[in-house]
Amino acid sequence: MLAHGWTKVIPHGSLYHFAQFVAHLGLPYWMGYVAAFTEFFGGIALILGIVTPIAALGVAIDMIVAIVKVHLHHGLTGAGGFEFPLSLLALALILLADGPGWLAVDRVIFRGR
Repeated sequence: MLAHGWTKVIPHGSLYHFAQFVAHLGLPYWMGYVAAFTEFFGGIALILGIVTPIAALGVAIDMIVAIVKVHLHHGLTGAGGFEFPLSLLALALILLADGPGWLAVDRVIFRGR
């Protein structure tokens, strides 16, 4: 997630271009910013294990939209296929169901949960 979010947020002008791409898909322009920041900051949060349920929910929603609006018509495998977004969706759903691992910062902050 972090790597894909990085390419949408960090390089100069990439955030604007991604928001334009999202608007071209028929979604509101501002959702491009939400998706890019979800991938970037959600990726960081999931790596560190901070606010895991919120980050995992954001990533799951982001991947559902990505699969339906961008990748589905390319098929499961091959260029532009939805196998990678589907695997990220599955991982996000597992984190939602099972919670953060024992190395997560969330476990240290919320010890009894």
